[in-house]
Amino acid sequence: MTVWFQPPRLRVSEENEAEPRHATWLELFYDLVFVVAVSQLAHNLSKDVSIAGFFSFSALFVPLWWTWIGTTFYANRFDSDTFGQRLLVGVQMLAVAALAVNVHHGLGSTSSGFALSYAVARIVLVLEYLWAGWHIPVARGLTTYYAKGFAIAAFFWLISAFVPIPIRFVLWGIGLAVDFATPLTAQRFQRNLLPHAEHLPERFGLFTIIVLGEAIIAVVNGVAEMEWQWMSAVSAVCGFLIAFSLWWIYFENVSGSALETIKDSGKLASLQVWLYVHLPLVIGLAATGVAVEHVIASEPSLALSTPERWLLCGSVALCCFALSILHRTGVIFYCKARTKHRLGAVAILLAVAIAGNNLLPLSAIAIVAIVCIAQVILDLYQGRPQV
Repeated sequence: MTVWFQPPRLRVSEENEAEPRHATWLELFYDLVFVVAVSQLAHNLSKDVSIAGFFSFSALFVPLWWTWIGTTFYANRFDSDTFGQRLLVGVQMLAVAALAVNVHHGLGSTSSGFALSYAVARIVLVLEYLWAGWHIPVARGLTTYYAKGFAIAAFFWLISAFVPIPIRFVLWGIGLAVDFATPLTAQRFQRNLLPHAEHLPERFGLFTIIVLGEAIIAVVNGVAEMEWQWMSAVSAVCGFLIAFSLWWIYFENVSGSALETIKDSGKLASLQVWLYVHLPLVIGLAATGVAVEHVIASEPSLALSTPERWLLCGSVALCCFALSILHRTGVIFYCKARTKHRLGAVAILLAVAIAGNNLLPLSAIAIVAIVCIAQVILDLYQGRPQV
């Protein structure tokens, strides 16, 4: 029994690792439930392609993403694949599955279930931090601070399930504000416990792959459900090229160098930028998949509707804007030219969204695909970043 419940270990240094650290099988299994959850959220947006639908999608995406972030950062510092840890992760997976079940009316009739599910996931995380702090004195300052902050946030979410909807959402906002503020205000505890520089970029890359997968699923679903028409088939190819290009410009430039720089300089701002700017990036990627599916399924001979045009162009523009910030701050490959290229893509995409009222679905998605491919070509022209 002692072996089953052995304490967590501190794993923030590469020097103590016998070999390069990668995601564990438990972490990969944990990610599976987020594949389902993101898919359910995308389905929710697909049913309501509008400004209100996008904001509802984003509002529900944030706590889902933050749940993944909390577990990932804990595992990055205190991973221990033991019997007890597996049980706790299993409870967290059930909580995330419950989040996925409740997203369809997550701002309506099932919002109380959504709130309770999120609260359970956070409470388990609080227990994990208390357990780690109990056994690792050097980390106790950080674990205690995190446990307090996340416990306060979980409390707001818990009580929100038992109050009327207008007040419920106010409590959600307070809870998320506390959740997001906790890491931002814990820098004095983070300086000597920086994340593992090899493990964390890989984990973020895996989540990025999950949301990019929605675009590939959208292409397959769009082709499978349509009557065979060459224009729709070409639209599907363009949708794949968009996803492939976004994958290229992200993974060609991402590396652990930012975390290494933080270790050398002691500046934690880059870590915070790296963390929080990934939120609009993954929201944009997930929404892009929904937009691609709608474009493929649209009537080829009729102009693409305004909401669908905005969803397509706006989602990809959001991805490019997030990448421009990451480039400019040096969180991924620092490059002023690539920052300008990404911002140029944002300008073109927004111009198409504003002025493309008469664009056919194929024309709209082809323009977006060309913009994305141009980003890849410009990166190739500049050469690969030196890692």
